Parts: sequence; C-alpha cells; structure tokens
Amino acid sequence: MRIGVAGAGAVGSYFGSMLEQAGYPVTFLARGAHLAAMQKHGLVIDGDSADVYSTKTFTDDIEDLAASDLILFSVKSNDTARMAEQLLPILQDDALILTMQNGVDNEEILEATFGRDRLLSAATYVQAFLEAPGKVRQRGRVKLLIGELDSTASSACEEVIETFQAAGVDAVHSGQILKRKWDKLLWNVTFNPLAAASGAKVGQILDDPSLRKTAAAISSEVINVAVAAGIAVEPEPTTSKIFSNAVYARNHQTSMLQDRLQGKRMEVESMCGFIVRKAEELGLEVPTLQSIYSTLSFMNQQIESG
Repeated sequence: MRIGVAGAGAVGSYFGSMLEQAGYPVTFLARGAHLAAMQKHGLVIDGDSADVYSTKTFTDDIEDLAASDLILFSVKSNDTARMAEQLLPILQDDALILTMQNGVDNEEILEATFGRDRLLSAATYVQAFLEAPGKVRQRGRVKLLIGELDSTASSACEEVIETFQAAGVDAVHSGQILKRKWDKLLWNVTFNPLAAASGAKVGQILDDPSLRKTAAAISSEVINVAVAAGIAVEPEPTTSKIFSNAVYARNHQTSMLQDRLQGKRMEVESMCGFIVRKAEELGLEVPTLQSIYSTLSFMNQQIESG
C-alpha cells in the first residue's frame, strides 16, 4: 500500500513515519521550515518508547501524491476544502481518504468532494507536537479508532486498520466512528480553546480554580448541544470521563495553543464555531464558549493580518 500524507504536521508526520518504518512507501506533503529541515536532515520522531527516523520522500508538490493508495488527510480544518479540491483530480479513483483531523465537520466536506464510499474517519489519540522543524515529539498513549462512513468500505477499512497494526500502532475498528469523534470533540472543546486563550497546559487548567470552572462551564454547554443534536451522550458520565482523561494529558500543550505560539491560524471554526452555530440552530445558549470563540476569532484575525 502506497501512502501519502496530506499535511505532514505533528500528527501526519508521526503516523507516516510509523508506517514507513514498517516498510510502506510514504510520501510526506509539507511546507515551510518543516519541509526544508526534513529535506535536508530527514524527519526525527522523538517517541515515548523509541526514536523513529524517516529519510525518504518529502515534498511540497501535490502531484507527488498521485500514486497513493491511501491518503492520511491531516491538514488543519481551515485547509480541508482547499486540499480536497487539489487532491481530487490527481488521485486514483479507488484511492482511500482517511481523515485524522479534529472536529466532526470535516467528513461532510470530504464526502462532498470524494464521495462516501472511499472515505474513512479516525479518532486519533496521540500527544504529538512539532518541537522544531523536522522534529516531532510524542509522549503518552497512542490509539486510533477507525471507521467507514459507508458499509461498502468495510473491507477497505479493515485493510487500513491492519496496515497500522503492522506498524505497531494500536488501531481498532469503530462501527460508530462519528459518535466516537463527537466524544473526542467534547474533550477537545473543553480544553483546547481555553488553553489557546490562556496559554495554559491541560494540567494548569485542572489545577487553577478559575480555569477549571471555565472548562467545566464549556463542557456543560457543549454536552447540552450534543444531546440536543441527537448524539447519544449521557451528561454526568461524559463530564466525569472528560476530566478524568485530562489527568493523563496534564503536560500536554494542546494543538490550538501550539498553533498560537507558532503564529499560525488556529482551528477556531472547526473546534468552536461549529458548536456555536449548532447551538444557535438548536436554540441553545453557549455563553462561555461564545466568549472564548470571540476571543480566538479576533486572535486569528490578528495573525492573518500579520
């Protein structure tokens, strides 16, 4: 299986490197200083259990992904539509698309572009960040939940899961992948935007009474939206799980905070805006999340204006 990584940031670089180490041909699509460093020195994964080195194909030419049998779609949600439109005309008709992105709205965009029968989705549980150009640090557990959006892709989905397992990745099938991604979104929305706005790591949010109270308010608001949207969520057990799981990520610097510190646009719309708009559609109030959303949206404008 030939694999293309569309968006070789921390997550794409980590999983692409694992697959390359297992003997699969992998092409990494990247840009900027990260690409330049990889082309010159290779890619280094400072892993929790071992270091991984990749030295093969790093490119900024999307045509180099044309022969891929599987695309690890791992760009930021801000770039989903643009990347999908660029990939569509060059990929083989039977190439599989696996979105490894945050949020629950990317699937709809990708389905509109590629169709439902070759689209797979993954809930990714990995603490990885770009420590320096060409170097990714990974700590803690790694797990992938992968599922098909259409039953016709079930056998293809199983093959992809086996491919990750062969690379030593804990990958399992989920028959309710969108529900599981909602579960992950609930955790992300509770901590990710607040971390970006405050500059705090997850453990600092847990330990600071005011920040923890704000996180709890966000969590409650978002769970209410999920329930009203028909997602099978039980509020009290879900809240307990969100905060108990956060203990294992105490030292984690969330992806949105990483982007802010690196001067990059944050995934504000996919992470916050989607929930805010869904709440409005359902006639619900989300005042705490709305405040964070407004703050981060303004920060994004400042980043974009330079």
